[in-house]
This record gives sequence, structure tokens and C-alpha cells, in this order.
Amino acid sequence: MIAVINCGSSKTPLIAQHLEEYQDVQVIGLLDFSTEILNQFTGVVISGAPILLTEIDPAPYLQKLSWIKTYQKPILGICFGHQLIGLLHGARIAKMKEDRDFQEIEVLKDDLIFDRLPDIFEMQEDHCEHISLPHGFELLACSDACINEVMKHRDKPIYGVQFHPEVSGNYGHMLLANFTQLLNE
Repeated sequence: MIAVINCGSSKTPLIAQHLEEYQDVQVIGLLDFSTEILNQFTGVVISGAPILLTEIDPAPYLQKLSWIKTYQKPILGICFGHQLIGLLHGARIAKMKEDRDFQEIEVLKDDLIFDRLPDIFEMQEDHCEHISLPHGFELLACSDACINEVMKHRDKPIYGVQFHPEVSGNYGHMLLANFTQLLNE
């Protein structure tokens, strides 16, 4: 079963809908999530949020998700989730030009998360902040609008994507399906 941690995004039901084609899913609000239930899941997806981390104190969110640093099962952070994973590992966050369009994402390094995807594909963006590449992560894909579009931890199955695969059509669906394949390894 996959845990989808809902950080307040209206797109969270779409994440669950795509993942349910491959595994059982339990959507849990961020404030309701506790480390005591982690072992019942094969992996975790962290949603986006209608929050700008540059305009709030991110410490409560980072504290709530501090377990990520020691979790050994697959994790996928989407937008806000991507940014929180980065901040937990020392990334810097900054504002950027608002991006609410499709962007061409260029794969820089082959990885299972891109299985069956072309080297350049379009994904829907919905953000106005970005993070630097955190310590211990490698850059897998970028766009003209944002350098850190996809990152992966070097030693653990932790991924972050700045875009929203749940609203990006077939390529987004494929990326989410690829994530579920990582749960079986």
C-alpha cells in the first residue's frame, strides 16, 4: 500500500487515482501522518501544497517529515513535497518567475523513473519557487524554466519532481507508474 501525504493540494485526489491502478493507496493529511504507521506502506508520495515556503517558517513541516532522512522505502515528492525533501537535505529555496504552463523536461541521466519516457517530454508546472540540488542528490532532469526538475538521492530511493505528473497526461501517468515499479524492487 502506498501512502499519499496530502499537504493541501487540490490535485492530491488525482495522484491517488493514478496510483490506485497499480497498488492500494491511503491518502493521509500531513497533520494526521505519524511515523508509527510508516511500516504498513511500501512507499510514500508527498503532494504539492498551496503554500510558499519562502513566505513561511518551514520548520514545522520539516519537523513533521524528518523521518524521510532515515526511511529506506521509495519516496516521491511532488512540487511542495520535492521542495521539502530538498530542504531536509540542505537545499536552498528561492522565488522564481511564476510557471503555470507545460514545460519541456530534458532527461540528463537515465533512471527507472523515466522508463518508457522520451529524452524530452512535457509536464505541467504549477509553482513560483525552486530549490537548489541538495547534498547527496543527483540531478536527473531539468527544463529551461527550472534547473532542478527531477532529483534522486544517491543512496536511497528518494525522488523529487518539481512538476505535477498527476495533471500532465500520459507522460505523467507513466512516471507515476514507474514509481510504483520501484516499490517492487
